[in-house]
Amino acid sequence: MTTVAGRAPTSLDHRRGRTTVTVVDNDGTLIPHTDVRIEQVSHEFGFGSIGFDLIDFANEQTPPRHDAAANSGVDASGGDGATLAKDWFSLFNMATLPFYWARFEPTQGHPDTKRLLAAARWFARHGVSVKGHPLLWHTLAPPWLLEMPESQAESAMRARIGRDVADFAGVIDHWDAINEPVILPSFTAEANAVTRLAQSEGWVETVRLAFESARAANPSARLVINDFDLSPEYERVISECLEAGIQIDAIGLQTHMHQGYRGEDEVWEILERFARFGLPLQMTETSLVSGNLMPAHIVDLNDFTPASWPSTAQGEARQADEIVRHYCTLVAHPAVESVTYWGLSDATAWLGAPSGLLRPDGSRKPAFDSLHGLIKGEWWHAPGVERTDEAGRLRVQGFAGTYRISHRGSKTDITVEAGRERHLRVVLGA
Repeated sequence: MTTVAGRAPTSLDHRRGRTTVTVVDNDGTLIPHTDVRIEQVSHEFGFGSIGFDLIDFANEQTPPRHDAAANSGVDASGGDGATLAKDWFSLFNMATLPFYWARFEPTQGHPDTKRLLAAARWFARHGVSVKGHPLLWHTLAPPWLLEMPESQAESAMRARIGRDVADFAGVIDHWDAINEPVILPSFTAEANAVTRLAQSEGWVETVRLAFESARAANPSARLVINDFDLSPEYERVISECLEAGIQIDAIGLQTHMHQGYRGEDEVWEILERFARFGLPLQMTETSLVSGNLMPAHIVDLNDFTPASWPSTAQGEARQADEIVRHYCTLVAHPAVESVTYWGLSDATAWLGAPSGLLRPDGSRKPAFDSLHGLIKGEWWHAPGVERTDEAGRLRVQGFAGTYRISHRGSKTDITVEAGRERHLRVVLGA
């Protein structure tokens, strides 16, 4: 892998692997000089999106009762949840579901567990890995929590985390344990009990509360620290947490590029800075707009509230180009294990931005086709037939993931691992 003039490397060899398969019949006899069908089934890399818009469809609710966290009551599927689901599954293999506490448990003791669990199981049945977001966050902390004395509120936080991680264990074993810890102690937009605790205990102990409460409830859970502040201050938070003995499984990075694409060089520099911790990186939230850009003078993206923010032909062409550049940069970096695009449709896009890959009526933007061309085209092993050699061997090579080998009605799945060459013996009897 080489880097030219400080730019991200273009080689993706570190994402590929090769498995040499020896094919035998039921009785162990080699199957030489025989045509065998090979098709890729899944990617190892996490190509994700939020699954908010499909929660009601997964629960077979008609008409949809879209989750409030999607920021809209509009049917993102253009009236057809099945079509939205088809488009979603054609791109993504990883779903993030909303656990914003104030909406998940607006009344203390009455969490929305049944509905979210049904949705999580639905995604899992479709071969999608599911992540919960977030377990602890100052924004959307329930008002009833602030009414408690600090010690009682802290106990409630621990209990909430432990309950939800335990309730979803085996279906959701991957969580953003804490969201946006950098701003947490100084957050002033709204009074909340999580900021109050952080001001008293400090950000390290607040992060510890989230991680250790989750780990106790599910020791096998993968727990992520997550932030939009990609400055050295976030590096400081991570350093202090690791030095304090907190086990962080991955580092989450957010970038909603409503004011324009950061560019390959800047994104690569960010990835390099956070890769120094030796932990996997997740681009947990990312988006690019297909309309006019948000003015550069806006500091808090939430402060931009235009009456309308339409997608434009020029913006859609720009978005299609930028999404390819962005994903190629992320996949090229060896520390990145997943990227989550923040919303498939403009109908429920965050802040009303035209950042989806579908228009409000459900039609596809050029960016959808461009991304599909990468994930299921350039980075995908097209189905085809290969012939075994005289020793019954064939080589399966491509992007790391699961591949299916078929012969005369018999089939088996194998794994291709990134950066490795493996040797397997598989039985494909009649």
